[in-house]
Amino acid sequence: MLGFTRKSPVQDAAIDRVRAWTRARFALSDDETVMVSEIACGVPGCPPIETHVVFWTAAGRHHYKIFKLLVDVVEDDLPPAFMKNALVALDGIDCDCC
Repeated sequence: MLGFTRKSPVQDAAIDRVRAWTRARFALSDDETVMVSEIACGVPGCPPIETHVVFWTAAGRHHYKIFKLLVDVVEDDLPPAFMKNALVALDGIDCDCC
């Protein structure tokens, strides 16, 4: 069962950090949307809590997951900048893995 976890001031600060790191890492402008969320997962084999980051550019929707609590994410957990194009979600491909 998927679900969003509750936010706290500590999580709000972590969201701001991950959002800022994502903007800097992928050279995103202020008008490009970045969404950071922590999601609980009850599906067998899925980490109990994972951090999802989604951002939009002219190329489309980019998405990546970090398999740890949001407050435990460090800048080195983000994908390298050269992977930006590889993070684009392709239309018509339904992938539950990411």
